[in-house]
Amino acid sequence: MDVYMGIDIGSVSLKIVLLDEEKNIVEKLWLRNQGSPIESSKKGLQELKDKLESNGILDKINICGVGTTGSARYLIKSVVGGDIAKTEIISHAVASSTFYPDVKTILEIGGQDSKIIILRNGIVADFAMNSVCAAGTGSFLDHQATRLGIPIEKFGEYALRSETEVNIAGRCGVFAESDMIHKAQMGYSKEDIIKGLCDALVRNYLNNVGKGKVIEGPIVFQGGVSFNKGLVKSFEKALNAKVIVPENNILMGAIGAAILVMEEAHRTEKIAGKWQTKFRGFDVLDIEFQTKAFRCQGCPNRCEVVSVLMKTGDTDENGKERKEVVARWGDRCGKWAVF
Repeated sequence: MDVYMGIDIGSVSLKIVLLDEEKNIVEKLWLRNQGSPIESSKKGLQELKDKLESNGILDKINICGVGTTGSARYLIKSVVGGDIAKTEIISHAVASSTFYPDVKTILEIGGQDSKIIILRNGIVADFAMNSVCAAGTGSFLDHQATRLGIPIEKFGEYALRSETEVNIAGRCGVFAESDMIHKAQMGYSKEDIIKGLCDALVRNYLNNVGKGKVIEGPIVFQGGVSFNKGLVKSFEKALNAKVIVPENNILMGAIGAAILVMEEAHRTEKIAGKWQTKFRGFDVLDIEFQTKAFRCQGCPNRCEVVSVLMKTGDTDENGKERKEVVARWGDRCGKWAVF
């Protein structure tokens, strides 16, 4: 079976999917990042390999291409031997428009940032991101759930049980938390406070990320925060429209990356007659990588250049272990770039 791998690695989690030629999910994986994107990706590939082995299909699949997306997409592309690296905007748009061809607006809230993507006729017409403040993102909600002693999986259900309107300041994460504490001291229930928080976060999202955007349906809501049923209801109330939450909402970035590399492989094969993936295979689990950074002094920009080095297992004439530069980026002019 020919399959294509999509890897979405962000600030909070790692998502991996394998799609067949019909864009069906053969296998999927989600895990939290643990500081190092390289170690997280290796752990993810190990878990994926174990799942494929336990299902008895490891030797029956052929990984024809690997696409990466997310904030660490270039780093992970260089480590696993990816074929393409695309932004989250493109990956999420491709995934949504594949399963919902008429989609016009994508609301996406992840662990550390929020974004809105406006599509017209299946093409990205506009987008915006909010990466300055974490208010309303997954990490903020995770923190509030822990503070209130509520499992994050149940957070949205509490909001749905609310019967009283509570106004929470949601423009800033610090102010929102202070206001939540103040409302609790006034005697409001957890259900009412959480519902007020969901409404406040939606207002904040629409007034900042969605400011000036023409939000039309169909509307697709994806990212980890879309699991919050209370937030979904608040969006529907504010927009006066139905909000679609995909079945694989948290995996849409990885799915988009897999679809993009699949299309790239088919296009290259059609033009050049052949396609060969750069994927290192699961042997990458035994390879050691190292990252180094330096500031280029070639011009006033003083770009910070990041290099990924791979240990080759060989030694030079001085007996030192050889390291191969497998990727380098960060310079504006392309002087040091290696992809």
